[in-house]
Amino acid sequence: MSMRIKAVVDRFVEELKEALDADIQDRIMKEREMQSYIQEREREVSEREAAWKAELSRREAEIARQEARLKTEKENLEKEKSVLMGTASNQVNQDGALEITVSGEKYRCLRFAKAKK
Repeated sequence: MSMRIKAVVDRFVEELKEALDADIQDRIMKEREMQSYIQEREREVSEREAAWKAELSRREAEIARQEARLKTEKENLEKEKSVLMGTASNQVNQDGALEITVSGEKYRCLRFAKAKK
């Protein structure tokens, strides 16, 4: 009878070892799957972050270009104003005509009075 008990106990221990090995293998597989999933998600997030940073950089560069263009346009406008204001002069002649000189060019305008009703 002790042989039978020993055989039952040995079979129980063997089945327990097999179940334990199967559980360990299952946990190892689940861990690998989880690591693979985590790595895939990290890669996706990293790609989205890189794309977002590239778009942000592109937009910042566009803003810088537009600011530079506006600054240049403003400087050109100030130069034009300076040229026009600095060299313009006017004179009212005896015949009532207004003579304006801008950058050496003379312009003559006759003054008109409002029509009487």
